Amino acid sequence: MSRIVLDASVILAVLGQEPGSEVISRHLGNTVVSTVNLAEVHGKLMSRGVPGDAAWEGAISLAGEIIDFNSEQAQLAGTLLPPTHHLGLSLGDRACLALAILLKAPVYTTDRVWKKLKLGVKIHVVG
Repeated sequence: MSRIVLDASVILAVLGQEPGSEVISRHLGNTVVSTVNLAEVHGKLMSRGVPGDAAWEGAISLAGEIIDFNSEQAQLAGTLLPPTHHLGLSLGDRACLALAILLKAPVYTTDRVWKKLKLGVKIHVVG
């Protein structure tokens, strides 16, 4: 099975046992997450009252592979700003998409607006 890239939104959905999140369970072990998205999940969990270490464990729990955000991803994420700005994509969203593009891997999110993107990467909207 090939790798898939997880957006922060889908990690949070799985951790919250939201509808549709069971789709990700089929891919556990083949998941890739950017450190930018892990920071986003960690912060969201902490803002919900989850203690720091537990929040971090939750954030990394679905990551089969963690990939550090590097200069190549940063450049591509910056390049993605103009074509995605009208949809309100965050830096975390663009970091996730940049990683998926560079890995030539499908990306999973819960953000329905991503369906409007035409970036040459397969986007799966869960939930």
